[in-house]
Amino acid sequence: MKGKLTAEPVWALGAMSGTSLDGVDAALLRTDGETIFEFGASAYRAYSDAERAVLREALGLWPEDDLGAAPKVCFEAHRAVLAEFDAAEVIGFHGQTLAHDPAGRGTHQMGDGAALAEALGKPVVWDFRSADVALGGQGAPLAPFFHFACAKWIGAREPVAFLNLGGVGNLTWVDPSKAKPQDDGALLAFDTGPANAPINDLVAERLGLDCDRDGALARKGRVEEGALELFLEESYFRKMPPKSLDRDDFSLMLDLVRELSDADAAATMTAMAATAVMQGMEHCPVPLSRVLVTGGGRHNPVMMQMLSAGLDCPVEPVEAVGLDGDMLEAQAFAFLAVRVLRGLPTSAPNTTGVAAPVGGGQISRPE
Repeated sequence: MKGKLTAEPVWALGAMSGTSLDGVDAALLRTDGETIFEFGASAYRAYSDAERAVLREALGLWPEDDLGAAPKVCFEAHRAVLAEFDAAEVIGFHGQTLAHDPAGRGTHQMGDGAALAEALGKPVVWDFRSADVALGGQGAPLAPFFHFACAKWIGAREPVAFLNLGGVGNLTWVDPSKAKPQDDGALLAFDTGPANAPINDLVAERLGLDCDRDGALARKGRVEEGALELFLEESYFRKMPPKSLDRDDFSLMLDLVRELSDADAAATMTAMAATAVMQGMEHCPVPLSRVLVTGGGRHNPVMMQMLSAGLDCPVEPVEAVGLDGDMLEAQAFAFLAVRVLRGLPTSAPNTTGVAAPVGGGQISRPE
């Protein structure tokens, strides 16, 4: 695999460890970087409570800071799950986002792709975001080019949105009538606001749980409208997209619910995440035929009910169109890895605000 790939499809393996800090997703995808030919096997490697605590301590830190044991935890977890896939011809390694400040210090995805390439004996594409940020982009979200391919794969004919409810929520509006993702009007993408991360932090702090599983706690609570209104006064909601967030940009959410019961706090924070999406929908160029939800938030029936009640189109998990919502982001970085190898752009003005379509990513090959 010297030089750039030809246009022949290859089996790429993508890995994703999100800001929810639940674990590492890994998924195979057969693609030429433009078309999805086949979805392959996938796997998940959960972080232990001890590993999650180490990673949580490193949140907000930059490469020059003392990251403690976090790099080792990240490396070992990825190496373990990625080593299971013999069929992979190239690996897309996102790393673990610790800090994101595109207008200031840049973006920091912890992880050494060169060391991973040596450990696995395969080419690794990594550091996907830095080039976009260096050229004035937000560096996020990066899944939209893959969402464009997914819209083609499902045969969408009208504008459709992919809503990822991970630690942060992000939305991709897709016009499937366009030929390429970098074409004008093909995509609009941006972070909607906080999603699961603050809810996870709440239940971890108060109850020692990793998440509000199935929205069980939120279902018992009542939304505090005053806190919700204060949340919506955040200036972020008045910014025009493209725009992106760091995991902890809305840390005030915990303060807004500090005096509430556990159930009321969970219900209010879930409503905050859902209402942030509704605010974001106002930026879509034309109405949507449907919203397809991926990420952990789609497993929260309270969140999904709030979205269905507040939006003017069907809201469904991506499984409704035959996609895997647990693995879509890992698949996205498999797809982007092949684009990097082919010298194709991975972001564009309407996805990250970068000045012109740009391809990110370093390529490391084993010695």
